[in-house]
Amino acid sequence: MMAEEIEPQDEFFMREALVEAQKAAAIGEIPIGAVIVKDGQIIARGFNESITTNDPTAHAEIVAIRRAGQALNNYRLIDCELYVTLEPCMMCAGSFVHSRLKRIIFGAGDSRHGALGTQLNVNTFASFNHRVMITQAVLAEECRTLIQSFFKERRQQQKSSRRE
Repeated sequence: MMAEEIEPQDEFFMREALVEAQKAAAIGEIPIGAVIVKDGQIIARGFNESITTNDPTAHAEIVAIRRAGQALNNYRLIDCELYVTLEPCMMCAGSFVHSRLKRIIFGAGDSRHGALGTQLNVNTFASFNHRVMITQAVLAEECRTLIQSFFKERRQQQKSSRRE
């Protein structure tokens, strides 16, 4: 589906996703956070856990989708919206099709792995039987700054440890 306009509640829920991203950063994970909303209420939260769980699929979006499925007692997340601080990768974007999420709202675009428009757009594959609405660039600067600061700090730590 075409990109959607930013709605009044989008900044509020993106700030909640940023809270989740901060939790990831605090434990040394790449700071990406997600929340899933249904009927104006957050029903699930997630942040990157791939490093701490040794699970390459434990991206913020997947963690939140798993929790939302449990909360709704359903693998279909009909009429749910997912807010995430960074444009989703191909794995995560594919999960949106299978879970039937209604809308994806992301903060910063991802020039390396973005799969909802930057590098490719999973949402436009003709053979898929579901399309999600996409809203991008909600609090993009805050989302971008968080992840850039994380990697800058990590690089500085690596340089310092090499000198020792």
